[in-house]
Amino acid sequence: MAIFENTQARDPKRYLWVLGLIAPACALLPSQLVVHTGLEIFWWIGPIIVFVVIPLLDWAVGRDGSNPRDEDYEALSNDRYYRWCTYLFLPMQFIGLLIAGYLWSRAELSLADKLGLAVTLGVVSGIGINAAHELGHRAEHLERRLAKIALAQSGYGHFFVEHNHGHHVRVATPEDPASARFGESLWEFLPRSMVGGFRSALVLERDRLSRKGKRWFSRGNHLLQAWSMSVALFGTMIALFGPLVIPFLALQALIGAVLLETVNYVEHYGLLRPRRANGRYVKCSPRDSWNSDRLVTNVFLFHLQRHSDHHANPGRRYQTLRSSEQAPQLPAGYATMVLLAAVPPLWRTVMDRRVLAHYGGDITLVNTKPRAKRHHFFFLGPARPVTDRASRTGSG
Repeated sequence: MAIFENTQARDPKRYLWVLGLIAPACALLPSQLVVHTGLEIFWWIGPIIVFVVIPLLDWAVGRDGSNPRDEDYEALSNDRYYRWCTYLFLPMQFIGLLIAGYLWSRAELSLADKLGLAVTLGVVSGIGINAAHELGHRAEHLERRLAKIALAQSGYGHFFVEHNHGHHVRVATPEDPASARFGESLWEFLPRSMVGGFRSALVLERDRLSRKGKRWFSRGNHLLQAWSMSVALFGTMIALFGPLVIPFLALQALIGAVLLETVNYVEHYGLLRPRRANGRYVKCSPRDSWNSDRLVTNVFLFHLQRHSDHHANPGRRYQTLRSSEQAPQLPAGYATMVLLAAVPPLWRTVMDRRVLAHYGGDITLVNTKPRAKRHHFFFLGPARPVTDRASRTGSG
């Protein structure tokens, strides 16, 4: 009993984190749910859970409100229970993919049902990138290997390099392809971020290998390691189930990558770190990422929504992340915001005023795309003047 009270005091959400495994369970359940209910809608259980059930639960349950105490940081960080909650994501994810491969190869399933299953697997793949994100930030070799494995299903192995060494260095600046600009629609952002992130990963890994005196085609190339895992995975799937699975494998991988990049869009839209007098950007602070401290999505995505603390302190494990009063707050959870982002006029109606409010109405402090300033008055009316410009440019 004393141990139970201790762990609950350190983390009141401790026994909720296993609910993060609902996502990979979506890949395991469709066929059984269809068999036992006769409802073919369950082939689409992935998007139903993520974009219908989770937003409704976010609205019903509300905010999280619990932050870990500083004195519990070491105990929480070293508690391996939290690691197993992410480790278990991987076997469930890949068993689900094998089941899907078998079903895609069967003539009994209609094309619509196969597409629904592919979309479900794509959602699982995208959330699997979040598990890879958590594992890839760790120093332990095992967790970094698991991060590459988790990325294999989406074929997005370059994320391992670009996110850690590109995005975290350049976040909330015009130089970061994964930081969306004010006035930039999701559909403009996606190709810029996907192509820009890929190119950046190539340059970063080439430079890293060069500093170590290694050639591109070497065992130490992180990109080749990650991509070879995708080749091995997809090759195995095709060998087991035939070429009929190829379009569905490609579709689920694309959906996973697009879901990841859409979350990137939501996390940093319009935010900009100020420059110092020497031209360098100030250190990343909680002000430079959007937060949404909704309890249900916090658990479902392993605290990804506490993104401000993650960027300010990237070494923190998910269970130790805090919600900061400095961080700009989204009006809803990530799942809801992803849906809003898909409709640019609706997104701008909800978000543009919040971006400007975060900077006291001064659009010159915002990460803008070139035409944003020209259209600012049309969309939002004149910005309010900032009385203490110096203090704002030095913040962070």
